[in-house]
Amino acid sequence: MEKMRLNKFISHNTGYSRREADELIKNGKVSINGRVVSEFVEVSGEEKIRINGRIIKKKTEFSVIVYHKPKGELVTKKDDRGRKTIYDSLPNGFSKFVSIGRLDFASEGLLLLTDAPAIATALMKSDIEREYYLKVKGEVTDEVVTAIKEGFYADDATKGAHAKSKIKSMEFKPFLAYRIMPSSGGYTKIKAIINEGQNRELRRFFGYFDLEVVDLKRTAFGRVTLGTLKPGKWRYLDSSEYDDLRDFLKQEKIYY
Repeated sequence: MEKMRLNKFISHNTGYSRREADELIKNGKVSINGRVVSEFVEVSGEEKIRINGRIIKKKTEFSVIVYHKPKGELVTKKDDRGRKTIYDSLPNGFSKFVSIGRLDFASEGLLLLTDAPAIATALMKSDIEREYYLKVKGEVTDEVVTAIKEGFYADDATKGAHAKSKIKSMEFKPFLAYRIMPSSGGYTKIKAIINEGQNRELRRFFGYFDLEVVDLKRTAFGRVTLGTLKPGKWRYLDSSEYDDLRDFLKQEKIYY
């Protein structure tokens, strides 16, 4: 059975943050099967875990995790070329979780995964804001800024696409917000907030103007942010993030 650190179990199944859980453990407020613990142990979740004598009820509905995908990992179950996938880095217990959207091999940043496929589909199709930081080769001209503000339709949106992609044309909606940093050494850094997640959308968008995206990092999906989560690490949604998700599901009439 997959084990996890006690503070992670507490933050996933209660309203406490992981840092608050650390304090509770340190202060002798947590017991496992009747024995007070003050050290950082791992649990399976099958134990009777109490805080101040009150038993923690394990969440039984659904789970969502945030994973900081590093560059050089594929968002797929397995690769016929033997390349590393996110499931090689995540604990075995998440092998059945599905990703909410994708980040390509060369991209990094925030990736949400869940054990509830209907929730994954609803979030993928939603217009929830996604925040990205990009570095492109070249300068962002007035023409590009106009496209950012107004959106456009491209008959040929294959620059920046995967070589095997069957999607040739694409309609790009206006960005919700953006910031362009001054060019340096032939490169330009851009912050972009968009509310859709089409196939390699940002790479295709800038590729249309012959601007190669050399770095792409997603830093937020709605109010869920990477924060200090390091590449290759993961965490469960916290209680306020779960509340936001439940509000969204209620609006979408999805019940779990």
